[in-house]
Amino acid sequence: MKRIALYPGTFDPITNGHYDIIERALGLFDEVIIAVAISRDKKPMFTLDERIEMTNKAIGHLDNVSVVGFDNLTVELAKTHGATILIRGLRAVSDFEYELQLGYLNNSLDDSIETVYLMPKLKHAFISSSSVRNLLKFNAKTEHLLPKEVQEIIGSMDSCTLQ
Repeated sequence: MKRIALYPGTFDPITNGHYDIIERALGLFDEVIIAVAISRDKKPMFTLDERIEMTNKAIGHLDNVSVVGFDNLTVELAKTHGATILIRGLRAVSDFEYELQLGYLNNSLDDSIETVYLMPKLKHAFISSSSVRNLLKFNAKTEHLLPKEVQEIIGSMDSCTLQ
């Protein structure tokens, strides 16, 4: 049986930390689907289409990885794509409680869904999309935090978009 994992998130934008989790997940599962959430509650800096484009560019050279946008329950999306594993990243202890509750909630909605928590390599542990967005607002250096393809897309955008 093919082991399909779904990695949901806002990816606003996708960072080197996210990319690290994707590469590590590929070592564990046959296929990884990156699910980019519309996430109206978070009021993303980038549109859904921009976030999907950035994610596709960042992972374009990886085999067995695909990207989808979504605006429904994660467990419903997983079922639609035949995924039985959810990937969640943990950077610090502060992430753990939220992620644990989310894992339990998803399992309560569909007990065939398992959540696997992966930690990025230490050199990426401090990176968050929100810190990248804050740096972008001040036109600060982000090359060391983002995949090169994502940095190129952001660099080509009008600076008014990044406010």
